[in-house]
Amino acid sequence: MERWSLREVEAVARERLDPAHYDYFAGGAGDEVTVRANEAAFGRLALLPRVLRGAGKLETGVRLLDSRAAVPVLVAPTAFHLLADPEGERATARAAAAAETIMIVSMASTVAVEDVAAAAPGAELWFQLYVQPDLAFTETLVRRAEAAGCKALVVTVDSPALGLRDRELRHGFHDLPGGLRCENLRDGDRVRPIVMWPELSWEHLGTLREMTSLPIVLKGVTHPADARLAAGHGAAAIMVSNHGGRQLDTVPATIDLLPDIVAEVGDALPVLLDGGVRRGTDVLKALALGAAAVAVGRPVLWGLAAGGERGVARVLALLRAEVENALALCGCASVDELGPALVRRPC
Repeated sequence: MERWSLREVEAVARERLDPAHYDYFAGGAGDEVTVRANEAAFGRLALLPRVLRGAGKLETGVRLLDSRAAVPVLVAPTAFHLLADPEGERATARAAAAAETIMIVSMASTVAVEDVAAAAPGAELWFQLYVQPDLAFTETLVRRAEAAGCKALVVTVDSPALGLRDRELRHGFHDLPGGLRCENLRDGDRVRPIVMWPELSWEHLGTLREMTSLPIVLKGVTHPADARLAAGHGAAAIMVSNHGGRQLDTVPATIDLLPDIVAEVGDALPVLLDGGVRRGTDVLKALALGAAAVAVGRPVLWGLAAGGERGVARVLALLRAEVENALALCGCASVDELGPALVRRPC
């Protein structure tokens, strides 16, 4: 699958996916202002390269919590991979393992976390979690993630209610087709629904902390005050995320939110980012502005729909090649050398 940009991969995916499934993956809340803003904001930032630096051999690897990634591009948690390919999350995990990066397995995966891990031995896996009102069931999920070898919990905190997504409503997309299920939610003979829990609070983070020794990443932080609270409540890292524009429409682009959050937490904990990353230059901009790494969701799904495991591998390879190229052209030997002086905002 010799596609040369993520846009080309998406075009192939759109042709191959059922229109309702494409709109489920691509769509966002309301008028999708935030969906568009996430990508457009990167285009408004410019890179200002240095020259004659004698950078030499490039190093793109990063260490995140107890994991290592060969490139600072993680696979974000996204649901329902079996809608895109018969191997679903198994194919995604194998491609992520081959790329030597971290895959965050969605709680709404259509392949159980144990089977994802078994399909890609040695893969660096984290597990995404919506804390459920039934805390005993939440603990069961945590134990399964631990037993599967996941090295961190990524707790989504931006979903006290489900965003209103017009594209899904128009298609009447409510239930998975063909007997597909969210396999992590099996509880005996039934499959539980994911409950969006408006009562979830900072106190529950302490409860979760008591359940596990795994580091906890809070995904969905957009306000600097919440970033400060996360640092004070034992989070190991935060992810600046507006849920890809799928929750509250008109939330600002994550790359625009990043600098204030980085300034707020300082060196207290790593800050990750997702939302709108489509080029290696986007990755460099995020890292230069203080992100430890980025995560990509929709591009991985486009690769999966366009070419299965090979398609996901192509997406990750494209991003890695672009990161390496941009790093060299910026005069940097490693991602550690990136800093705010390399980025210019419009006047």
